[in-house]
Amino acid sequence: MSGVAFHAMVARASGALRTAGVIKGDRIAVQVAKSPQALAIYGASVAVGAVFLPLNTAYTPAEVAYFLGNATPRLFLCDPAKAAVLAGPATQHGCALMTLDGDGGGTFAEAMAGQPLTFQPEECGPDDLAAILYTSGTTGRSKGAMLTHRNLLSNAEVLAALWRFTPQDVLLHALPIFHTHGLFVASNVALLSGAEMIFLSGFDLNTVLRLLPRATVMMGVPTFYTRLLADTRFDRALVAGMRLFVSGSAPLLAETHREFEARTGYRILERYGMTETNMNTSNPYDGDRRAGTVGLPLPGVEVRIVAEAAGEVGVIEVRGPNVFAGYWQMPEKTAEELRADGWFITGDLGVMDTDGYVQIVGRVKDLIITGGYNVYPKEVELLLDAVPGVIESAVIGLPHGDFGEAVFAVLVGGDAAGALAAIAGDLARFKQPKAAVVVTDLPRNTMGKVQKNLLREQYKDWFAMPKQGGGPPP
Repeated sequence: MSGVAFHAMVARASGALRTAGVIKGDRIAVQVAKSPQALAIYGASVAVGAVFLPLNTAYTPAEVAYFLGNATPRLFLCDPAKAAVLAGPATQHGCALMTLDGDGGGTFAEAMAGQPLTFQPEECGPDDLAAILYTSGTTGRSKGAMLTHRNLLSNAEVLAALWRFTPQDVLLHALPIFHTHGLFVASNVALLSGAEMIFLSGFDLNTVLRLLPRATVMMGVPTFYTRLLADTRFDRALVAGMRLFVSGSAPLLAETHREFEARTGYRILERYGMTETNMNTSNPYDGDRRAGTVGLPLPGVEVRIVAEAAGEVGVIEVRGPNVFAGYWQMPEKTAEELRADGWFITGDLGVMDTDGYVQIVGRVKDLIITGGYNVYPKEVELLLDAVPGVIESAVIGLPHGDFGEAVFAVLVGGDAAGALAAIAGDLARFKQPKAAVVVTDLPRNTMGKVQKNLLREQYKDWFAMPKQGGGPPP
């Protein structure tokens, strides 16, 4: 699809949104398969001055109902196959329901068909909201991070320049577009720079291997790179035309970094961002890309480590035009995490060396990041604790070569397999524990708090060692 054709698609989607009654400031919730039409709806949302609210396609109806109730969108777009089950939550929270499938069909596509090929965008200021992205928080309930036009544009401009994007680039895009990485980093940078995109519905190994010779840039999560390295077809000849591989959303193991360079001759560029800030740091395009670090603060972005002394581990805080405007309808939570002088308390623990390179060593909170998606343990624990036979549970993240971290459950009482099966229907797949064990009790401190650090240490090699009969590794 040419840029002219995509622009026309955005115009038609803009007209369809306006016909549906969407006006500046309205929220548009979208839970649809990745497609050019879905990306055009994001562009159309910006054009009409609406606030885009992308939802993970794995979210269950119960989870979607929470988002609709919290954000109160004017319009909710979903897959036609889910329309019947999602009609109730949409009606309950007063939003119109339209559909769009992965092939570009559905009632919204029908509404687009008769619209003009041009559209006059709504005037928006830099501090107007452009999107709300939900992220997990300390309460176990997702928080809506409010992102402004300034947040998104400033970050895209910096990254496009830093990573040397031009109209001659071809980005292999296999990321989802309900997430910061695929929507705001990959898509915004490509659209801003006029680069082409090979826009895949998802990561399929054979498809990616076939199309890599046509690309110049690839952005991915560590899972992409470990799966490529596991295939003997992935070699230097295949990627001879590439200039850049970027990794983010989850920790990239130093071992993967070294193996990738040995196989291809390229050093993966790792960067660091979050839902509330977009990107904060990046290893340099020219210069030393250091394995195990997320690089240097981006131009215009300040990063500091709040620690006892320089060079020690502390909480990472960031400030800049990329930092969000606060949490939707949560002023208390906003005040806790966003200082009055603009510094955002990320909750990540890190160190900064004398050259300014940042290394992330952990998180203050128990948030688990698996395959780039956030999982808050309390939400999973509440469901596990309600399973008959389970007395209590502790959910932790463990190192995993493919996902960065994997969700793991430690249960007191009950049956591990049965408990996981019992909660599967209530959680998105990425939130479901990949394994569980049953123990007699959980380690606690003198205040009665479960010591999850001890559990993480005890089971840290779980996904790296062979299991016998489903029991714990020796």
